[in-house]
Amino acid sequence: MSKKCELTGKIPMKGHNVSHANNKTKRRFLPNLKKVKFTSELMKRSLKLTVSNSGVRSVDKKGSFDEYLKAVKNKNLSPRLKKLKKGILIKSPFKKKPVAKTA
Repeated sequence: MSKKCELTGKIPMKGHNVSHANNKTKRRFLPNLKKVKFTSELMKRSLKLTVSNSGVRSVDKKGSFDEYLKAVKNKNLSPRLKKLKKGILIKSPFKKKPVAKTA
């Protein structure tokens, strides 16, 4: 199992355990990963993803899984989510931005 978040791209970091005598031993800081089931309303299916806690919170902030995928950059997504994002962008209704009127 890969220790990488499929939404945010978070991976383990390297560092040191530092003792009271200032001895340093190598260690890894692992992301807080969970298996979470997300549902896509536009694609009418659900996905089980390995996601960090901050990834779950980001999806909650955007309101839905589809809205999060529309807003996020492809750089951090897993290959499987890149394909899903492409399908969502094709199926999503086009929303026009309101134009500010000048007086």
